[in-house]
Amino acid sequence: MKAVQLLLLMLFAASPAMAEFYASADQVRPLLPGMQAPVIEVLDVHGEPVVIDPETMQKPLVLTFYRGGWCPYCNMHLSELRKAEAALQTQGFQVVFVSADKPELLYDSLSVEDVSYQLYSDAPLQVAQAFGIAFKVDAETLAKYAQYGNDLSAASGQDHNALPVPATFIIGTDGRIHFSYANPDYSIRLSPVVLLAAAQAYQDNADQRLKRR
Repeated sequence: MKAVQLLLLMLFAASPAMAEFYASADQVRPLLPGMQAPVIEVLDVHGEPVVIDPETMQKPLVLTFYRGGWCPYCNMHLSELRKAEAALQTQGFQVVFVSADKPELLYDSLSVEDVSYQLYSDAPLQVAQAFGIAFKVDAETLAKYAQYGNDLSAASGQDHNALPVPATFIIGTDGRIHFSYANPDYSIRLSPVVLLAAAQAYQDNADQRLKRR
């Protein structure tokens, strides 16, 4: 009996959804293709709740997590992803971006002009935790950010001193993840070319190719 209990504890400890915050960016454990996507509960720019339930989606979803409008790499990446957004929407995807910024800063903090993206706030990082990409920022890095005028607590309205690793997931209408990309190095971002290729692979049902033989 004790052996069974120990095994269950090990399984729960290994589950990304069970972790609150990982100790560093290089320790995160993003959800992988084939895994069930969790319910996404976020706030819009007005602070109103928005719920996306993968079990009931009518369209496949491209979900991108970014650190916040204060991050220059996030701004550059959002600007770059304009090249992919229109094509993704034409292919029938819903495209959503989620950050740690509080709702009122979602658009105001960005340096990208004329943004038409669907931006949502996950300031408590509950969704990022569920996807296995939330981590604590160490004191040295916090001090470095402060030197540049970046206050994570002010940006999020939270005191967790945590961030999401920038990541992108493609979630199918079956409620499962079909593509995931996360890099602990925030300066390395998913290429729009790779994202479009992954989206096309989903549309082509490429992950089922062996079953069709």
